[in-house]
Amino acid sequence: MKIGGKTVRERIEEKELLFLSPLATFSSKTNGRVKYEEPCDLRTEFQRDRDRILHSKAFRRLKHKTQVFFSPYDDHFRTRMTHTLEVSQIARTISRALDLNEDLTEAIALGHDLGHTPFGHSGERVLDELMPNGYKHNEQSVRVVTFIENLNLTEETLDGILNHSYHCTPNTLEGQVVRLADKIAYINHDIQDAIRAGIIKTENIPQESINYFSTTNRIRLTKIVNDIVETSYGKDTILMSDECSKQFISLRKWMFEHVYNNSPAKTAEDKAQNVIRRLFEFYCEELTRIYPSSSKNEIMQTACDYISGMTDRYVLIKFEENFLPSPLAQKNNDDFLFKLAQMNGLK
Repeated sequence: MKIGGKTVRERIEEKELLFLSPLATFSSKTNGRVKYEEPCDLRTEFQRDRDRILHSKAFRRLKHKTQVFFSPYDDHFRTRMTHTLEVSQIARTISRALDLNEDLTEAIALGHDLGHTPFGHSGERVLDELMPNGYKHNEQSVRVVTFIENLNLTEETLDGILNHSYHCTPNTLEGQVVRLADKIAYINHDIQDAIRAGIIKTENIPQESINYFSTTNRIRLTKIVNDIVETSYGKDTILMSDECSKQFISLRKWMFEHVYNNSPAKTAEDKAQNVIRRLFEFYCEELTRIYPSSSKNEIMQTACDYISGMTDRYVLIKFEENFLPSPLAQKNNDDFLFKLAQMNGLK
């Protein structure tokens, strides 16, 4: 479809070249996909990435995966999906203000946590202990979109997803925006959730942080986002000012000490990790029995792929099904486990 002799995509690409910052990542100059595809008449390459992620099964499962609180009784606690949407909103606001590519930013933000395990970072830690080469959710996110769901995303989107974690550096400014937006989102919404859960009170937050950021989530977010835009505009890196960074790191450290590592939010962690550990051992034994010619690493990777993709509630269903006596229960099949076994080359 063409309008005035050009496709909609071509018109969008021309607007990017005219109006985006020279430091932005242009859709028309993408490094492309592993498998070449004919361009779309309506959407740029990064818009196609965003849409593929949004329609993926892994994205839909995020709604039932833990952010911080296991199986929260209150519908207003964040899940991994609502966290992802908040990251996307913050990142798009920053990218738009800096004249960067908002579509690439959104694609990276929506895909950055697809590899997260059930039970949040607790689940990630136990799989990291069990897997011979460890487990990192950012690496699994890339595995989800390249191997398990085979979305054939662009190199720039994959780079942003892989390098969104704390000690990584994405190659694009859009990826750097998402990397910061991820931290901003979880610190701010986890403060709200921790207060809602009665784990902390507003007055418990360090006074220096209150003086600098305020106690209001909206004001805190606005201050951080404005600081990043003012500090990063026209520069080839995305960063906070020295003072904002100092205060943010201090608040993050306080959250780890009082919410993430030592709080009632962690009381069920041992139980949650035991669920994942026992299921991992169970599926490794099952796969070894069914595919005796496969290597130990292939078996473990398949079990890891299966369990890491589960939601909190599904992992509990599978635990109950395999370890608790319930003779009248309808057994759920493990078809996807065996599909993964084929994909991983088990024999």
